[in-house]
Amino acid sequence: MNDMKGQTGFTGASNNRLIADEHHPRGTSHGNPVVLLHGGGQTRHAWGGAARRIADAGHVAFTVDQRGHGESAWVDDQAYAFDDYAADAIAVCREVTDRHGMPPVLVGASLGGISGLMADHLGGPDLLAGLVLVDITPHIDPDGVSRIQGFMAADMREGFATLEDAAAAISAYLPHRKQPRSLDGLAKNLRQDEDGRYRWHWDPAFIDGPRNINTGAETLQQRLVDAACGTTVPLLLVRGQQSELVTEEAVAAFREMAPHAEFVDVSGAGHMVAGDRNDAFNDAVLGFLERLEGRG
Repeated sequence: MNDMKGQTGFTGASNNRLIADEHHPRGTSHGNPVVLLHGGGQTRHAWGGAARRIADAGHVAFTVDQRGHGESAWVDDQAYAFDDYAADAIAVCREVTDRHGMPPVLVGASLGGISGLMADHLGGPDLLAGLVLVDITPHIDPDGVSRIQGFMAADMREGFATLEDAAAAISAYLPHRKQPRSLDGLAKNLRQDEDGRYRWHWDPAFIDGPRNINTGAETLQQRLVDAACGTTVPLLLVRGQQSELVTEEAVAAFREMAPHAEFVDVSGAGHMVAGDRNDAFNDAVLGFLERLEGRG
């Protein structure tokens, strides 16, 4: 069974254009719509397999390119702090609610998860029907963050001569990840500029701009703790068992902040849970959606 997919768009908090794919089930949809927000440096295409499974299960799913990523606009003021992404998440979820008459479940990986948790805290009690955090909690391993951002920054200006060069860089960084037989998926995360070189499909100001993703880092953890302690929406944390960012201690601390949260630990997966173990990740999310509807 295959979903029906079409491109759509949303207006972000800065009147910025956000490009998305809208996945519809072939039959009648049921339950809440689902908004999927990717991690930093990714695009909406990271969710391809998950969105198809969610649509096959009967839900309308939106995979969104976050600001400065993929086909969404690079914002003129280079505002890429977590607050900016949270404000966009609020705008998107409200627009989805207006379109479908019910609030969405937000599934957020890393950057997307932080955006979702902050949006739930700032956007009011009716913004979300549920929240899935993918390998992110308020306590983030700083060494893991440094490694990820170091990889992202290493070639963001110079780029790569070929897709094969980009694939080799990823393989060196993620040696546990099985190399794909085709580079078509990788090509969606790169853009080919006028000089012929391939560069990551996101604005470099995300990393080194005047209001980059590290803006406000000194207060971020406490703000996320406050958000986690205050959330009342149904909640699922999905961790990659080999995560570079989320330790077992961080999970334990999170479950004390949000005792009602469900938790799934995915073996054989690192920080990129959906990419490492897509079937196991999808099973966890679909089970959560079924329980929200009272069908599980």
